[in-house]
Amino acid sequence: MPKVAVYDITGKQTGEVELNDNVFGVDVNVPVMHQAVVMQLANQRQGTHATKTRGMVRGGGRKPWKQKGTGRARSGSTRSPIWVGGGTVFGPLPRSHSISMPRKARRLAIKSALSDKLNCGELLILDEILFEQPKTKAVVKMLSDFNAAEQKALIITEGDETVEKSARNIPGVKAIASTGLNVYDLLYHDKVFITKGAVTKIEEVLA
Repeated sequence: MPKVAVYDITGKQTGEVELNDNVFGVDVNVPVMHQAVVMQLANQRQGTHATKTRGMVRGGGRKPWKQKGTGRARSGSTRSPIWVGGGTVFGPLPRSHSISMPRKARRLAIKSALSDKLNCGELLILDEILFEQPKTKAVVKMLSDFNAAEQKALIITEGDETVEKSARNIPGVKAIASTGLNVYDLLYHDKVFITKGAVTKIEEVLA
């Protein structure tokens, strides 16, 4: 099991922690991570896009002119797709864009992302993050102490609402609970901060 340094919110090392190889030491599987990201982004799509076919457009019930004898092209409706104001032939219709993945594959993708962040030195373990009240300045100071103020940062806690509120107004910074851990956020952010309590919960689920 790899030993990783543990820091406080000021950036000082307070000790070490052993991480589970089954979660933070797996072989990075890039195709599975890609599939997980595609699934997550696809599942965020609403799929409410729609256009009207000729049967949905209002009007057009009367034949514009008689079939023969006018010298004009025959026409049966002013709402034909070739008319201005007519319907759309192959336009989008409401549908679901959702994609599914096996549970083992989803978990492998998260473990691969965690292992990759650890291998690249972009994953930091914090002893705890405690704020008396939601304060954006507190998160900004913490990131500055780790020289990550100009980077995109992901903060993973056990579900501390105070931390989430403190970070939500900072561009490029996001705080989530360990239960909401996902591959997209792990790969999108440059630095990942995880509390020891969140590490324990993640290992309980994924190990």
